[in-house]
Amino acid sequence: MNIQTQTFRSFGKKKELSAQTAVECRFGGEVETILTAHAHAALTGADAGNGEVRYYGKTHFSIVYEDAEKHICRAEKGVEFSAVAKDGAVTPVLTAKASVSVENVSVRREGASVFLTALLGTDVALYGEESFEYLSGGDLVLKREPVKAVTAHLCGGAAEAEDEFETELLGDILQHSETAAVTDVVCETGLVKAEGEINLSILALKQDSSLASFERLVPFRVEIPCDPASFGSGAEVKVSVVDAAIHAEEEDGKCNIYARFTLTADGCVYEENVLDGAADAFSTDCETELDFYEGAFAGVGEYKRVTERVSGKAVLSGPVNFSDSFEAVTLQRAEAELVRTEEGMRAEGVASASLLVRSSDGEYRAVEIGLPFSVAVDAGEAETGVMVCGMSARQKQEGEIDAEATVKIFLKEKKTYDVRLVSDVKEGGPFAESDCAISVYIPKAGDGLWELAKRLKKSPEDVERSNPDIEFPVKEGQRVIIYRKKTI
Repeated sequence: MNIQTQTFRSFGKKKELSAQTAVECRFGGEVETILTAHAHAALTGADAGNGEVRYYGKTHFSIVYEDAEKHICRAEKGVEFSAVAKDGAVTPVLTAKASVSVENVSVRREGASVFLTALLGTDVALYGEESFEYLSGGDLVLKREPVKAVTAHLCGGAAEAEDEFETELLGDILQHSETAAVTDVVCETGLVKAEGEINLSILALKQDSSLASFERLVPFRVEIPCDPASFGSGAEVKVSVVDAAIHAEEEDGKCNIYARFTLTADGCVYEENVLDGAADAFSTDCETELDFYEGAFAGVGEYKRVTERVSGKAVLSGPVNFSDSFEAVTLQRAEAELVRTEEGMRAEGVASASLLVRSSDGEYRAVEIGLPFSVAVDAGEAETGVMVCGMSARQKQEGEIDAEATVKIFLKEKKTYDVRLVSDVKEGGPFAESDCAISVYIPKAGDGLWELAKRLKKSPEDVERSNPDIEFPVKEGQRVIIYRKKTI
């Protein structure tokens, strides 16, 4: 028995890991009371080894605080870090791609020093090569079902985004935070284009020594060269803000804010390959035993975006009362996950921010506020990102805060390519030859052409040729006739 096989070689995502690490930073004794604390992390690399992935980068810490004289001040520091994500399946032949986010920032005082600890969450995708053989021809009767398999092509690049806008006169920019989100990715010949927006949030000290906060949505565009990219290719891109330079200039009684962002982008183009293989096979002469290759290839579908204004009672980290004045809402962030409900898919999460409050005696303090939300989305299996902007707070009843925010939910559809093909055939004993020139077979209602042909050990073409009036799948009571040529 002669069989023909082909080999498909691909490169794709083999495994995903998650890890956490804590990075600590010390500030000196000049810090009397911390009002807000922020941390931003950026990776500079990730390497796969034996049983582990080592990733490294830098965390930038910033604080707004009061000193002993009740002056509002700011301070910044950078701390380099290196950490390990362990997994016994990791080998040096794999390629590691990692992304990092700050999950939490905590503050503690020890003596005259103040320590900030940032809890970093890191997601690692491991890519590697894979190959398999599939039956493509030979002496067998094949049930050909072309299937799609995917090859991933990693790519990356960098870009800058700039913005300039006018605001009220400021004394100093105390703190800023940036959140980047990709809204769309398209491929052209040899090029991947990603578009999105950066939510810039600024906390500033006004000339009268009061606090103010404001936001700005800055669009960005990243173009990444990638030779395998073509029109219609599926692709994904993750964009991170590596550095942000924000400064203010006064001119003719106006204040202009200049913002410049350094961006890095990690992308992946998914090339579809159509394999002309066999989903099933049999011999008309002998018994056969089939082996199958079964696998799943990851891809990406559409990008979707949902924007909704949410409101409700906020959860508070501390008390407020009517003698407090609300001066700024800053360090806005959000987290969400997809939840399947009876009404459909929803993105459920919490929008959070630091509310800076000034009491009747002039003292500042920060109250953390959280606003739960649930937003209907049109999605199945998708990776979810969320951005919150325009968050406001007011006190209608003493001790309670009514909050509002605009929540932007970004969905990246996950796509899976399932492959099941005959990979090998083992030959068994020959069939006993029938002496009958004609056989009549009564099939079950609903039997298809392939199932009947395999059962009768005849090619589908022979079965159709002998039964030109039968439509498949067959109906109840129909008969299938098989003719055999006899040599005299």
